[in-house]
Amino acid sequence: MRLALGLMLATAVGAPAAAGPLEGRKSGAEILAATTADDWRTLDPENTLYIELESGRVIVMLSPALGRPHAERMKALAREKFYDGLSFYRVIDGFVAQGGDPFEARKTPSVGPIAAQFEEPADGARFFVLPDKDGFARQVGFIDSLPTGFDKKAKTYWHLHCAGAIALGRSDDKDTAATEFYIALQPQRYLDRNMTVFGRVVSGMEKLQALRRVEPPESEKDDIGEKIVAIRVAADVPESERTPLEILRSDRPAFADFAEARRNRPEAFFYFRPNHLDICQFPLPVRAKAAP
Repeated sequence: MRLALGLMLATAVGAPAAAGPLEGRKSGAEILAATTADDWRTLDPENTLYIELESGRVIVMLSPALGRPHAERMKALAREKFYDGLSFYRVIDGFVAQGGDPFEARKTPSVGPIAAQFEEPADGARFFVLPDKDGFARQVGFIDSLPTGFDKKAKTYWHLHCAGAIALGRSDDKDTAATEFYIALQPQRYLDRNMTVFGRVVSGMEKLQALRRVEPPESEKDDIGEKIVAIRVAADVPESERTPLEILRSDRPAFADFAEARRNRPEAFFYFRPNHLDICQFPLPVRAKAAP
C-alpha cells in the first residue's frame, strides 16, 4: 500500500513510471543537452554563500523552503565578517568539515542559541517524489532541487544529509546551535532530523574534500586546520566577482527524465541496471550561466 501511494504521488508531480525496455532511451547527458532555459533556475544571490578558501571558492545554495532561521543566522554572521580568518578546525575523513571559532574567542553579543528545526511543514513548496525505497524516510525527493525527506503522517519535511549538506553545529541540547557550522563530506543520513540542514554545496566540493584532516584543537598551539579567508553572501559581492550558476529545476519534466536516466543507465557500458536511485548518489545538475 505504501509503495502504491508513493508511486501515485510521484506521478502527481511528473515522475516517470517504472523502467521498461531501454532501447531508444536518452542518457543523462543527452537529456541535459536537450533542456531549455525554462528547465534551469539561476541561483538567487541573496540565498547563496561564497566560502572563500586559500584553494578557491566553495558555493553553497541556501534553501528557500526549510531551515530559514538557520540560513538567516549564517547570512547575518557572514555579513558581520564573523568567519573571516577562522578555520575548518575539525575535518574528519568520511564525516564532516566543521568550521568556526574553536576557542569561542570571537564574541558576537547579538547572537544567542537558535531553536532547532529538524522537520517542519513546507506549505506551498513543490515536492518531487522519488518512488525508490529509502532506509531513513518513508518518502524522499526534492524541494527546490535539494534532497528532502517527508513524513506523511506528521506532514513535515527536512533536507537530507547528503554530501555537501550544511548545518549549524550544536551540543546535546537540540536548541543550542549558534555560530559553528559543518558540511557533510559524505552522506550522514543518521543525522537526518537530528540537525537542521539549510542548504547544500553546489560547487567546489572537491576543495572541501581536500582540506587537511584535523581533530578539534585543545589549545592555540594545536593545528587549527585550514583558514577560511571569508564567507560572503553572493548579493554583497560585486556582480563582476560573482560566479553565476544555474541549477536544474526539480519541478520540471526534464528533472524527472534525468532522474530516470540515473535510475536505469541506458549507456551501452551498463549490463546490470538495478532500477533504483539512491537520492544521495543523484548528481545535482549545475552549470555556469551563459552570458546574456
